[in-house]
Amino acid sequence: MNLIQRATNISLNPKTEWPVIEAESTTNADLFKSYVIPLSAIPAVASFIGMSFIGISMPFIGNFRVPIMTGLTTLVLSFVLGLLSTYLISLIINALAPSFGGEKNPLQALKVTAFAFTPAWIAGIVNIIPSLGILGLLAALYSIYVLYLGLPILMKAPEEKAGAYTAVSVICSIVLMVIVMAVVGTVGGMSAMSGMRMGRNAPSTETNAAIGELAKMGEKMAEAGKKMESAQKSGDPQAQMNAATEALGAALGGDTKVEVVDMAKLKALLPETVAGLKRSRFEGEKTAMGGFKMSKAEAQYRDDSNRNITLELTDIGGNKMFGAMFAWAMIESDKETDTSYEKMGKVDGRPTHEKFHKDGSSGEYGVLVAGRFMIEARGNNVDMATLKTAANAIGFSNLEAMKNEGVTK
Repeated sequence: MNLIQRATNISLNPKTEWPVIEAESTTNADLFKSYVIPLSAIPAVASFIGMSFIGISMPFIGNFRVPIMTGLTTLVLSFVLGLLSTYLISLIINALAPSFGGEKNPLQALKVTAFAFTPAWIAGIVNIIPSLGILGLLAALYSIYVLYLGLPILMKAPEEKAGAYTAVSVICSIVLMVIVMAVVGTVGGMSAMSGMRMGRNAPSTETNAAIGELAKMGEKMAEAGKKMESAQKSGDPQAQMNAATEALGAALGGDTKVEVVDMAKLKALLPETVAGLKRSRFEGEKTAMGGFKMSKAEAQYRDDSNRNITLELTDIGGNKMFGAMFAWAMIESDKETDTSYEKMGKVDGRPTHEKFHKDGSSGEYGVLVAGRFMIEARGNNVDMATLKTAANAIGFSNLEAMKNEGVTK
């Protein structure tokens, strides 16, 4: 199966392409590896570039951009949860088949889901320019039409019931996608960002590391795909869900398993005072979904002069893909305007990012330590030196000493 040819045919000539697809022999693993993963990455990567590098103009606010670290987190979450959603939607389509006179067939259900999504995935490239998002919506509507044409052929549903079958499948899928977007929005978050541009290419060692991690992800997804096939054949819903969440973990887990550091231990690293500011709020949380785990501690510091700093420490644990993409994306750049500046680079080998408004109204400083601990210091009415002092107060050496904590083969 040639990816480009298939994507072209199913998008432009779905009526003639569906019978060809129906007769093809493949596996879940091959379908994910050779088709779903590369195409579903398009909208996720395009959204990251569009929201974190290009931005969108908003009345009274100016150019709105998502911070780089937040954008990378959202990129990975949206991509991996998109893969999981593709599989779960295929389960929905398969389960609904008998209700509309069709035949249950897990592999055909995955095929009809994956290939019907093609127009929407391809159109995801317009996310580079956020204001063109309406085109992506039109492509999504066209994908529904492609699905409508494919259900009678792959799931053997009578044509007169294809409309209802499609409608119910789409409604269930929308509910699922709303949940996915809620997860991405909750973990990723949003904040305003000033203009910036990409600098020179990342060092080849980081690029090679990222490519290596992506290759490992593909291998892990292939293994997980075999388990998903086995779970589908068993007919056990719990086994199917376990296999799906394991696939999520496979996409991010790499060769080792890592249990994130307990949030209480992270909280203990946040000092009671920072640069003369007293701690006024203190909290921690742990997030886990499949193999994706994060542990976070956060504290807020302030004084009577309206100076405040929010200090956040996050352990991304064994999410190797996230770490590699972060390193890959940390391109050196330096931009300055009359009112602000922003820099990305490295300090003592650690990726860093800083942004500051020259009037001192707000700023942020971030650093990745030991490839797994993210420190972010955001403040108002404080200078950049104070933000860096706040980040350093956690103790990089403490985090370096914890880099192998929870790591098992």
